[in-house]
Amino acid sequence: MNISRRSFGAASLLATLPVAARAQRRPVRIVVPAAPGGAIDIIGRIYATRLGDLLGSTWVVENRSGASNTLGAAEVARSAADGLTYLVNADIQLMAKHVMRSVPYDPVGDFTPISRLATAPMVLVGNPRSTPEGGIAALIPAMKSRPDRFTFANSGLGSMGHLATEGFKRETGLDSLVVTYRGTAPALTDVVSGNTALMVAPLGSALPQIEDGKLRAYAIMGPQRSPRAPAIPTIAEQGMPSLDFTLWYAMWAPKGLADAEADRVNTAVQTISREPDIRARLAEQGAEPVTEDRATFTRFIATENVRSAKMAEVAKIEPE
Repeated sequence: MNISRRSFGAASLLATLPVAARAQRRPVRIVVPAAPGGAIDIIGRIYATRLGDLLGSTWVVENRSGASNTLGAAEVARSAADGLTYLVNADIQLMAKHVMRSVPYDPVGDFTPISRLATAPMVLVGNPRSTPEGGIAALIPAMKSRPDRFTFANSGLGSMGHLATEGFKRETGLDSLVVTYRGTAPALTDVVSGNTALMVAPLGSALPQIEDGKLRAYAIMGPQRSPRAPAIPTIAEQGMPSLDFTLWYAMWAPKGLADAEADRVNTAVQTISREPDIRARLAEQGAEPVTEDRATFTRFIATENVRSAKMAEVAKIEPE
């Protein structure tokens, strides 16, 4: 009898379930604290489908957007640590406390780290009817001559796009208005429609509109061009090497989840991240999968937590 590696892996993971849990088979929630259609939502759904296959249960995504992704995160922080609720969020998980006066949870202490899922570059884009051709060299003078025309859309306070926007403003000496939305998808929609002129967005979310000519791409906000869009120059190539902003997406559970359960889900995530079809789907979003154990992710969170505080300070972001 032939058994595929995927089937064998699923059977092995299912066998580690406690008998009561296997009998109960209640749906597992992945709370996405952002609007449908954005990168966090898409990546959450990519993993949810395969987690259900591997772990022998139904995994469903629930969108709870608002308040810089803190509404959904707060719901997970309040949930029981019973393996039935997880959070998929981006780097904004750590930044929210630096941009909001009141966050009803500790973004580190009130969650159990599971794993990073993926990383992705950011891209500075503009509405073609509102912004000039000619790259950053043409954009900056145009912004300085008519700053009122060049507003930035922002997917959420404290998001990597927000940090990149503030970093770009600081580097260029501009003081453009930043308009905050409830997620990447509605923010990009307003840039495409011309209600706002510019945005630093996840490459995967913006790429379809870039390829259709609905958005003008100015720069990858990092040191390397993306294989998904090799024609877009980096911000470093255009004279701003200090502007390095890369998104990351990750999964958490409520505080107190048993180590055995957290390790089981981490193992499943690592298995999924190595699958060629998952890697291809992430590549469509301009993202690359991350495979790491929980200890590595926990160390990453500690380092990133310090870095996020420093970035908020450098960008002079004040809590609102």
